[in-house]
Amino acid sequence: MSRAALLVLADGRFPAGGHAHSGGAEAAVKAGRVTGAASLEEFCRGRLHTVGRVAAAIAAAASLGVDPVALDAAADARTPSPALRLAARKLGRQLMRAARATWPCAELDALAGSFPKGAHQPVVLGVTARAAGLGPVDAAYCAVYESVSGPASATVRLLSLDPFDATAVLARLAPELDLVVDQAVEVARGVVAAGVDALPASSSPLLEIGAEVHAAWGVRLFAS
Repeated sequence: MSRAALLVLADGRFPAGGHAHSGGAEAAVKAGRVTGAASLEEFCRGRLHTVGRVAAAIAAAASLGVDPVALDAAADARTPSPALRLAARKLGRQLMRAARATWPCAELDALAGSFPKGAHQPVVLGVTARAAGLGPVDAAYCAVYESVSGPASATVRLLSLDPFDATAVLARLAPELDLVVDQAVEVARGVVAAGVDALPASSSPLLEIGAEVHAAWGVRLFAS
């Protein structure tokens, strides 16, 4: 296992396409639910314990070698919004391109062949972590950090929020990220034995509704 590989995968400059997505923050800002650092923290906390938790469990399970096709179907079932499913697959396709160039392996090639239009991003993330020699804890940390860092970064642009304040939000959430990672890895180990039905199905209806509203906008700064 290489901690340096984890740094490469988690680096915001890794060309996985996340910079083009706000994680629902753009719609939340427009709706007046995110107006500053305090409301951004609550928004990120909500994402962390719902979609972040699900993504972390899926990514951790994929890194453990659970069938990625089954995991992709489970991710689809846990994403009611067509707009979010499309975004997840676009992100998965972009991550796949970067991953195959960085850590080429047969498992990534097989996954790309099974999903030419892109598998769900957490599934690709987990298989990528496995290709990089990383484990389920590493994959889960990447997933939970992405679930909150994307909205935080987007809000700097959307609200002209002080980047120091946005980073402080992430720092305050760090203990909760640790907690969610521990939960996700425990669940993922259960998935190995019990199958994908053991995955969490935590929901966030406002994110789903906001994604559908956002997808209909004529002009937007972010893809989702």
